[in-house]
Amino acid sequence: MTADQFPLDAAPTAGFDAFDFDNSIQAGLKAAGFEEPRPIQAETIAPALDGRDVLGLAQTGTGKTAAFALPVLECLLDDPGRDVRALILAPTRELATQIATEIRTLAKYTKLKVATLYGGIPTHKHVRDLKQQKPQIVVGCPGRVLDLLGQNALDLSHVETLVLDEADHMFDMGFLPDIRRILKQLPHDRQNLLFSATMPREIRTLADEVLRDPHVVELAGTAPAETVDHGVFVVEESKKRDLLEHLLGQEECTSAIVFTRTKHRARRVAAQLRKAGHRAADLQGNMSQSQRDRAMRGFRTGRHEVLVATDIAARGIDVQNVSHVVNYDVPNTPEAYTHRIGRTGRSENSGIARTFVTPDNARWLQQTERMIGEPIPRCEAEGFETITLETGPPKSPPKKKGRRRRPPRSGARRKATKGSGGSSRGKRPRRSSRQKAAAKS
Repeated sequence: MTADQFPLDAAPTAGFDAFDFDNSIQAGLKAAGFEEPRPIQAETIAPALDGRDVLGLAQTGTGKTAAFALPVLECLLDDPGRDVRALILAPTRELATQIATEIRTLAKYTKLKVATLYGGIPTHKHVRDLKQQKPQIVVGCPGRVLDLLGQNALDLSHVETLVLDEADHMFDMGFLPDIRRILKQLPHDRQNLLFSATMPREIRTLADEVLRDPHVVELAGTAPAETVDHGVFVVEESKKRDLLEHLLGQEECTSAIVFTRTKHRARRVAAQLRKAGHRAADLQGNMSQSQRDRAMRGFRTGRHEVLVATDIAARGIDVQNVSHVVNYDVPNTPEAYTHRIGRTGRSENSGIARTFVTPDNARWLQQTERMIGEPIPRCEAEGFETITLETGPPKSPPKKKGRRRRPPRSGARRKATKGSGGSSRGKRPRRSSRQKAAAKS
């Protein structure tokens, strides 16, 4: 089926007809299985179609990709051209790939082309693809986009729409300087769409710099989605592995993402699970791109029932029907808690999330409960001893101390008197050779 041969019964798609999308876009919506717009889509698509800048705040798994992809596709249909007209920046390779895949599905019955740019792939392959495909839409990670700009292999002078997706995570990963450099390469007169799950100070600052009279939609909350049954196990470090085996062995656990803090731990836990008979794969930053793609593909298709990952999988990765998320190690920040457990309970499905908290994690638990505004339920498992964790009242930050003057010292180190050469400290008087000889004797 060519781009012009879309199904005649595809238009209009129920719920999306209010946006008056082209029939080819309606066919793409049907191919993607979209029926009713999600709240973030319903609130942002119309102003984006009108050309306004948009700031959209919504939890992960709420449909943000289609919220910006559909207006971008609709606006490019009349005059696609052969230049890059839309640039979408994402923090990780996995998220960039996922965004591009969804856009290609929605654009299935159009002639629009999408290129994906990220590290882990030889640069010359991206240079070749850009020359051969002439894509109108580029989805990329900031580092690789800058590399190609530096080689004059990527021309962004015709960009009409810039999208920053999972912007808060990009700042967590230190991409802000790269983003500022990319912004200097874009036309000043453009549309800006910024989507994020949270609004830290850095996001607010960038939003004020980039967005012009934006349409603001705030659907994000600090609390986890209602579709996620989340709780914590207070457990000793030595009991984590046995408790993980217990959870994965439950009948309702059909697929699970297990989060660890380090790459080494992800690799080790995955190996231990495989040895115990689980179909497990790890996903971490030391893997090549082909290895990461293979792990994600195996998890999506069900070849792997467990994916042990670092936080590169905590944002934006959309895998349907993940029944469980297990935080083997607590996240680095309270904000990351919501993002991690948001890998389950997506698209109005239900999910279970459990976090292993050791006595050393009391401070993290206190901060996370304060962030979400309520206590996290404590869970118990048969055969595992329950530990009482005292979080106590929050500690106030230490007061900054002013610089104290050192009190004057007695004896030979006493402060010099006026006329002693202006030194702030007195000098030990030199001893004559006779005095030195006397001291030795």
